[in-house]
Amino acid sequence: MIGIDLIKIDRMARLMEKFGNKALQRFLSDDEILLIKSPRNAAGFWAAKEAFSKALGTGIGSQCGFHDITLSKNDRGAPKLAFSDKLKDEFKLKEAALSITHDGEYAIAVVTINKS
Repeated sequence: MIGIDLIKIDRMARLMEKFGNKALQRFLSDDEILLIKSPRNAAGFWAAKEAFSKALGTGIGSQCGFHDITLSKNDRGAPKLAFSDKLKDEFKLKEAALSITHDGEYAIAVVTINKS
């Protein structure tokens, strides 16, 4: 299954300016927030979580919340994606792959999910 999401970086910048850290806490854990260096990074993380939920076929909501999805980086700085045991069990998830890119005013993420 494949999911994709696109967000305008300026939209994230406005949210961060208006709500500060509370904007980030809405969709990121404390450890994820430590990885955010700019609205550009935050927008990429938002797009990644939205793309995952779309690949799952649910979107963000009661079945799959932002905090059911965890983002980190490997030793080379590439983004990694993990998901809660709840999602793993309910949707029979095996693994997921993530790619995030930025181009001009936009952040884009693509996620593929393999089910067992």
